[in-house]
Amino acid sequence: MRRSLPSSPPASPAAGRRAHSPVWLVLAASLWMASAGNAALWQRLSGLGALQGQQGWLLACGLVVLVSAALCALLSFVAWRGLLKPAIAFLLAATALACHFMLSYGVVIDPGMITNALQTDVHEVTGLLDWQLPATFLGVAVLPWLVLAWVKVEHGSLARQAGRNAAMLLAALAMAVVATLASFQPLAAVMRNHKEVRYLVNPLASLYALGRLAWKPSVRGDAPLVAVGTDARLPPPKPGTRPALLLLVLGETARSTNFGLNGYERDTTPELARAQVASFRNAWSCGTSTAASVPCMFSSLGRVGFDARQAPHEGLLDVLQRAGLAVLWIDNQSGCKGVCDRVPGASTSSVPASPQASRFCAADGECLDEVMLEGLDARIAALDPARAARGIVVVLHQMGSHGPSYHARSPAAQKLFMPECATAALHDCARDEVVNAYDNSIRYTDHFLAQAIAWLKTREAAADTAMVYVSDHGESLGENNLYLHGMPYPIAPDVQKHVPWITWASEGYQRDRGLSMQCLQDTRDSHLSHDNYFHAVLGLMDVETAAYKSSMDVYAGCRRPVGASAAGGHPAP
Repeated sequence: MRRSLPSSPPASPAAGRRAHSPVWLVLAASLWMASAGNAALWQRLSGLGALQGQQGWLLACGLVVLVSAALCALLSFVAWRGLLKPAIAFLLAATALACHFMLSYGVVIDPGMITNALQTDVHEVTGLLDWQLPATFLGVAVLPWLVLAWVKVEHGSLARQAGRNAAMLLAALAMAVVATLASFQPLAAVMRNHKEVRYLVNPLASLYALGRLAWKPSVRGDAPLVAVGTDARLPPPKPGTRPALLLLVLGETARSTNFGLNGYERDTTPELARAQVASFRNAWSCGTSTAASVPCMFSSLGRVGFDARQAPHEGLLDVLQRAGLAVLWIDNQSGCKGVCDRVPGASTSSVPASPQASRFCAADGECLDEVMLEGLDARIAALDPARAARGIVVVLHQMGSHGPSYHARSPAAQKLFMPECATAALHDCARDEVVNAYDNSIRYTDHFLAQAIAWLKTREAAADTAMVYVSDHGESLGENNLYLHGMPYPIAPDVQKHVPWITWASEGYQRDRGLSMQCLQDTRDSHLSHDNYFHAVLGLMDVETAAYKSSMDVYAGCRRPVGASAAGGHPAP
């Protein structure tokens, strides 16, 4: 009887393909990302005229070789079986995403931009999606993924691969040195005169930003929270005075130059103009993004000190609460970035179920800012009555003019400037349409602030009421082909840092606390910044603490002792 031989297993699809060294895969992927993945970099350099002539070719070739060498050096550490292909796939995805946003909105990739991306929510993410994202992702990442999956790689033994990786690292470093020396003159000139270019080098800028963020927690994250204003207290109430109710409206993405109150040619603030507010025209932000500005402006450290801090610090709301005041945070945004973690708070994400408030909310749950005023009396009534009797501070965190979907930030009644850009793909709209949509959102902020003042007036029988509106940062609307915000602070355009700062106070507040609105209006061009915010709010609420600096309080010069007289409503000398 003949024995049947065992059948051979079917050959795998890759069996007939030639195996390649991982070195070739690393080199090919690096060259692809350094060239095609840097479309935004080439576009920027072309706009600067840096790619013209022989020096331009030298610069372009030098950058491609330099970026490729850097990527080869990085990938030499993961060029192992089971690691190399996933690492390349990740880098391709990161390259594609960064390429899209840099091309579409002119943004750059730095630690602040990565922080914004990590702290965003679903609504913000969907607002950034357009048809060009899948197209860019397909071309830069998906097609190379298919090639990556098809290529057969022969790694060899561990010892052989270790030697190969070491050789690849040394070769990459040598290649980087040669490329730098060969293109040093045009490269140094561009990097020195146009610092923003370094943030466009893809994907190295993203990797650097991720590395910086990964390092930060080891420096600050494990440190204990530093207490601020441990001596905070309120002075004994003056006879006949009432507790203060201060509304702090935290604006979003509002640029000072687009406010009619501040000299803008369009009447974007008609209701505030009738409300007898004081508007500071020369106010500047602490950062160019919500994640950077909000924690900084609520801090006692100032911008320089905040950036240099080595541990987390308590902020303004902690000091107000420690002084005995009732504090409440209401959020119509993607969170308070840590500044409200230790005070009572609420989010409008839970509001749409209310029939009264639902008229301000879309089907996807995103709400117009007026929804924060709905049920506000009930929220205040639920605060600690003993604290509320001493004074109340309510923070309303706006959706404001958050882009790129500016058209979604205003109702039909506020759409005065038409036609407006009705898509998140701002580059597909004429710039006038982008500005129209943005200005309509500012008109809605004007209406919202007027409604907030109207609500404060309903509380005047029981409290001295006031409102301070300050935006977290500004916005670029296509100037120099730059959109949105988040540029590194040193190179950010002024429109991303110049913010509105508006104050309103009831007659009772002005009388009982000696604040002169005329004085504030007369000093509207004084230079101030988010560094002043901490001290200004403490001064408005009469909080006494060593953390308070009267020299940083922008209202101190316009307050006089109660009962003192001053000509023209100005504080006595």
